[in-house]
Amino acid sequence: MPQFAYDLHIHTCLSPCGDELMTPPNIANMAYIKGLDLIAVTDHNTALNAAAVMRAAEELPLEVIAGIEVTTAEEIHVVCLFPDAESAERAGRELYELLPPVENNPKFFGEQLVMDENERVLDRLPILLSNATSLSYDELPSFAARYGGFCYPAHIDRGTNSVLSNFGMLPDRPNFKTLEVYRPDSFFSSSENAAYRRERKIVTSSDAHQLGNIAEREHFLELAEPSFDALKKALCE
Repeated sequence: MPQFAYDLHIHTCLSPCGDELMTPPNIANMAYIKGLDLIAVTDHNTALNAAAVMRAAEELPLEVIAGIEVTTAEEIHVVCLFPDAESAERAGRELYELLPPVENNPKFFGEQLVMDENERVLDRLPILLSNATSLSYDELPSFAARYGGFCYPAHIDRGTNSVLSNFGMLPDRPNFKTLEVYRPDSFFSSSENAAYRRERKIVTSSDAHQLGNIAEREHFLELAEPSFDALKKALCE
């Protein structure tokens, strides 16, 4: 089975912590320059820039998947991936309604720019996207499934906003088949973490908020093809 270079955790300028250079065409072209085959756009609690990145990549040998990095009620980050931009946007609209009504302060947190594929600003979202939603950690799989998607815990080896840092353990339920590990060499150097790799599938993505941080051609997945369906099969079965 062929291997494809991937980065399944990339933020755009719509995330308040995302650099303003993280525009749809910049992301698509940087991913192409770095030799990636498959990327996912995963802004905080919204998917309104995913379609623009898809359109920006239409002439490139690059598959773009629409995703969202959801912040659960417990302030745990979970990557959700969806079959198409429309499904992701519908999920994002639900999440937006589940955020606390706290307005973004662009001078402090950064702009939240909705763009088209030509970098034209279409909107600025007023509610701060990086806050926690009211969805709990154990509700995320069923939430993603309602929109045809799937999910897995993000950067479990980080000291903040991860399932291990917030819970101190990986709960038995939900039984996620896949985990994202940000620094696998460091994380798996500890023998107590070896079971995670034996029992689950591990992905490593950049969580890029700046163009230069998009992953190099270094992480690969065996897939029938670089598509959402093939990815779902590989990571969920």
